[in-house]
Amino acid sequence: MSEDNFTLAKPDTEVSIRHTFGIDVDGTVPAFSTGNEHVPTVDPGYQFDPSTTMAILAGFRDNLRVLLQGRHGTGKSSHIEQVAARLNWPCVRLNLDSHVSRIDLIGKDAIVLRDGKQVTDYREGLLPWCYQRPVVLILDEYDAGRPDVMFVIQRILEADGKLTIMDQNKVIPPNPYFRLFATANTVGLGDVTGLYHGTQQLNQAQLDRWNVVARLDYLSEEAELNVVLSKQNWMADEPHRSVLLQMVRMANLTRSGFTQGDVSVVMSPRTVISWAQNLRVFGDLDFAFHTSFLNRCDEVERATYGEYYQRCFGRLPGDAAPELWTRL
Repeated sequence: MSEDNFTLAKPDTEVSIRHTFGIDVDGTVPAFSTGNEHVPTVDPGYQFDPSTTMAILAGFRDNLRVLLQGRHGTGKSSHIEQVAARLNWPCVRLNLDSHVSRIDLIGKDAIVLRDGKQVTDYREGLLPWCYQRPVVLILDEYDAGRPDVMFVIQRILEADGKLTIMDQNKVIPPNPYFRLFATANTVGLGDVTGLYHGTQQLNQAQLDRWNVVARLDYLSEEAELNVVLSKQNWMADEPHRSVLLQMVRMANLTRSGFTQGDVSVVMSPRTVISWAQNLRVFGDLDFAFHTSFLNRCDEVERATYGEYYQRCFGRLPGDAAPELWTRL
């Protein structure tokens, strides 16, 4: 697809919410019949959370600004990407870390070669590029953005807001099919737990501009089991499936312990997938547990994690590499 055709593209079909996302709701969502290189890859085993999916679909269908909040590893960004993938909607993710500045978003002058001569040319930033195209822009780690960056974003939080590029004396209207989403670990009030270092308090006037604020929590035990199996299908047969179920229950114990203030590090679904992957690589459950999770936990809390492990597997995790590994 050429750049001009991409800019002028618009949804040309509708997809069923029930058939596409497995949610028992009548209704359709606009979609593109064909995609391009910016459309995310479909994960056929992805488990859609119904309420979160409906919030995201509202953003696509009604041009609402949607903010997803939840703990790490719950799949906030992936959820938006997988919806976009099924709608063939081009998608761009931007991580708002401390190195992203205002000029990175808006654009800047750059020295380029033209006809063998060095000339100064204005290079458009990612924000105006997306704003003028039918693109889903996902702002990851929204609660870690710098204040100067956040105020640039504030104007485009209004569906009909125009983006002003002062360096170019230019006012850019939004593409009718531009969509804006963001993900955050906190609700914009800062982090008192120390778990999400680098997050900060957000301007409440800006938070008020988000049309939909949805919360995504960890999956149910059965749903998480299916997610891990979709990534590590070698555990689908017995006795591996029973072992995996205990691994998921171990992860749930860390989450309950975190909520109660007993531990400070939780096992996300991503960690369980890594644990299963390491189990296949090393062939030892305990060593895989150490390498995927326990080695990054505080020494003081390891005894508590050991108790959780004993509840699930009937023994404490070994603290050494498999006995088969011996020095020559």
